[in-house]
Amino acid sequence: MNRRLLLSAGVAVAATVAGGYTLLGQKSRPSAAPADAGDPVAALMQLQLPDLNGATQSLANWKGQPMVVNFWATWCAPCVREMPELDALQKKYPNIRFVGIGVDSAANMQKFVEKVQVSYPLWVIGAGAIDTLRKLGNPSGGLPFTIVFNADGAINRKILGEIQVDDLEQTLSGLKA
Repeated sequence: MNRRLLLSAGVAVAATVAGGYTLLGQKSRPSAAPADAGDPVAALMQLQLPDLNGATQSLANWKGQPMVVNFWATWCAPCVREMPELDALQKKYPNIRFVGIGVDSAANMQKFVEKVQVSYPLWVIGAGAIDTLRKLGNPSGGLPFTIVFNADGAINRKILGEIQVDDLEQTLSGLKA
């Protein structure tokens, strides 16, 4: 009985993940992994991700600038709580690029921003991003997950869980544009 229950649960989880990824549609899927997929940071920088208007975006376009990359989801309460704080920091530090990368569907994110607006861009990576998060140093694949990059593209800091504004601000104030 237990084996059948475990097998059924495993199939249900796999179907849910596959179904969620399929629901994202072709435009919401990240492009194939770049040739340098062995380096997770380089792979992240080269990903082609859609914004909420369907236009393709890439962190590589911001090369040479410090960045804050926040992985979030509409269903993640700590993610939603920290968004106004990230928005305020983005306004305070205009020389630092902020982006929210949604581990969610474009449709969910579009509905969400009708209620909670932020001034930084939101891109869609979809439910299949857990492996990407793990490769970037988030073993549990948990959300929110924030990475601060120096202008040279090196990781300055990783924050798993909700940001602490004063703590993140101290990091941001030390970044050179």
